[in-house]
Amino acid sequence: MAKTVEDFNKRRLRSSNITVVVSIALVLFLLGLMGLILINAQKYSDYIKEQLVVNAYFDENFDAKDSVKIVKQENDAFKKIQTLAPVKRATYISREMAAEEARKSMGIESSALFEENIFPSSVEIALKPEYVDPAKINEAIKQIKATPGIMDVKNNSTLMVEVYNNLNNILKWILGFSILFLVLAVVLINNSIRLKIFSKRFIIKTMQLVGAKRRFILKPFIKEAIILGVVGAVIGLAVLFGAWYYFITQIGTPFVQDNNQLIILVVGIFFLGIIITVLSTIFATWKFLRSNVDDLYYS
Repeated sequence: MAKTVEDFNKRRLRSSNITVVVSIALVLFLLGLMGLILINAQKYSDYIKEQLVVNAYFDENFDAKDSVKIVKQENDAFKKIQTLAPVKRATYISREMAAEEARKSMGIESSALFEENIFPSSVEIALKPEYVDPAKINEAIKQIKATPGIMDVKNNSTLMVEVYNNLNNILKWILGFSILFLVLAVVLINNSIRLKIFSKRFIIKTMQLVGAKRRFILKPFIKEAIILGVVGAVIGLAVLFGAWYYFITQIGTPFVQDNNQLIILVVGIFFLGIIITVLSTIFATWKFLRSNVDDLYYS
């Protein structure tokens, strides 16, 4: 009979641990998924912002005898623009390149209908994502205009502001959902741990009644919580990156190319699972350590 009871308790304990581990793994999987989505949303937001270019034009009217001087001046201006703080990427477009691009856009094959010098040379500039901000873009354009040799700067500021605002709104929603998942992670893991500790409330109180100190009683529960947190985090992360790898191989698009962000996410999720599990265990155990014997039947 005693053996049967002991076996039953072992099975119940094993089942309880499995439930806690699965809960931790599932919650951390969902939390990690939101983290990956947030990281990639930020990266693609920056990528889209970098496609919103500003065009800086050189003077199209100059004497042919000054062509060498003009070319040097344009090269110096181009190098100066590349060093400006707001500039992410700059591309020099000569008069010949501008004429060729115009022919292609108009579908004209012959160069006889075009004069190459009717188009001014220019610099196509992609701003850093933070300078697409409506509050900073005017300052960026002012710096570009101040470059010697630049006659005019054109950009579609209305489109930039609209894209910037829309992307930021999307990122705010994703961040909001990520915070919501974090709160849910804490609540769900905490509830799983409380149920596990609840099943051991009589053991906790018995140890206390025979003289065991609270630190002594807490110690094995904390050790077990660390092990459960580690196992749950490892399983959750393994499933997460397995599913993510399958996803990116199916659509053929690379994601999360910044290894530093990926490492921070993995380490954060791993330790978050352990910390939540340990703190939930401490709070749940402490509750029964402070309770009376009669309260154990009504908790």
